[in-house]
This record gives sequence, structure tokens and C-alpha cells, in this order.
Amino acid sequence: MKAMILAAGRGERMRPLTDHTPKPLLPVAGKPLIEYHIEALAGAGIRELVINHAHLGKQIEAALGDGSRWGVTIHYSAESPALETGGGIFRALPLLGEAPFLVVNGDVWCEIDFAGLVLPPGRLAHLVMVPNPSHHPAGDFSLEGDALVDVGSGRLTFSGIGLYAPALFTGCDSGAFPLGPLLRSAMAAGEVSGEAFFGRWSDVGTPQRLAALEQSLSG
Repeated sequence: MKAMILAAGRGERMRPLTDHTPKPLLPVAGKPLIEYHIEALAGAGIRELVINHAHLGKQIEAALGDGSRWGVTIHYSAESPALETGGGIFRALPLLGEAPFLVVNGDVWCEIDFAGLVLPPGRLAHLVMVPNPSHHPAGDFSLEGDALVDVGSGRLTFSGIGLYAPALFTGCDSGAFPLGPLLRSAMAAGEVSGEAFFGRWSDVGTPQRLAALEQSLSG
């Protein structure tokens, strides 16, 4: 299986830290945030990675290189301007191949074992859900058995980690577009599964959350 790390966001809420440094390269406990993902993916046996970038993207390529130091191969998908999540994945499909692939948001930190994630037969997507953090109390979607739905109570928050079949993007056109509408359409057709993860996870979206993660990992 191949994996994609989403690293094209501008990081507006993280300014001024991201004025001169792309958010995935911000250090956490002495290491760029994106390196935690690369190490975890390599540890799960995933050897081919795709990283998209836009804002200060050349810094990402210079910092990570071809991935050989982690035993992986990194391909880059440059965007100018950024294409949002859906458009970014769609642009990278030629690099990701015809099999289901893993996508991880570059601005989250998580202890999940990527090797344990599986896209069930007949599903176009499988999302990892987490308990709602204080900054997102309403959640995103609900689990009914292993099916993920956009209705009901007991909502959980999308972790930014998911498995996708290339067929999810059938009919899409090049350009910027969000991933959410594709997922909701597939949910309505019963084609999205999910699982809840109750381990350590952080959405590193603001300087305050970055500082909290730094304290957690350094303590």
C-alpha cells in the first residue's frame, strides 16, 4: 500500500510561525512534525509515499529529500495554488496507483498503528474517528456498526487519517475541491466505513496546540 501525506495547507491559524516555515516542518520535541508520520509509515511497512505541497513547498523537498534516510521513497506533488484536500488527492492519483491508499493530514499527530488499517471490501473509504476535542465539540460523523454516516447522535471527529479507493474520485475534474462532499455522497450510498481510535491524537492547528503537544512529548 502507498500513502499520501497532505502538506499543502497555508497554516493561517498557525501564523506567524508559518510565515517562513511550512506547517509540516514546524518542530515538535526536536523533530519536524511530518517526520513522525514518515517514521510511523515506514514502521508499518509502507515504502512509497507521496507528499503534496504548495506554500514554501521547496523547503519540504529540501528537508525530506527522497526519503532514503527512513527507508522509503518520497514522490512530491507540487500545487500552485493549493488544491484543497480533494483536489490535492485527485492530482496525485497517478502517483498513488490503482490500489487503495492511505492519506494522513500533515498537521495531525497520532500514535495509531497504520499497519492495522484496512479498507473493507465494497467500501470506497474508511475513516479513523476520534473523540471530539474541545475545539470541535460537535464532531463530524457517526458510526453505526462499522458504517460511517452523516446523521445521528454520538458523533465523532474525523482524525485526518483515512483509506481511499481511487474509484472515490471517479468523475472528478482537475482543480481545487474539498473532500467532504465526496465522502458524504459515498456515505449516503453505504460505501464508507470507519473505526474509532481512543489513543493519543492531536490536531496541531494553532500555536497553543503545538505548544501543548510539545509539552506532552517532552515531559
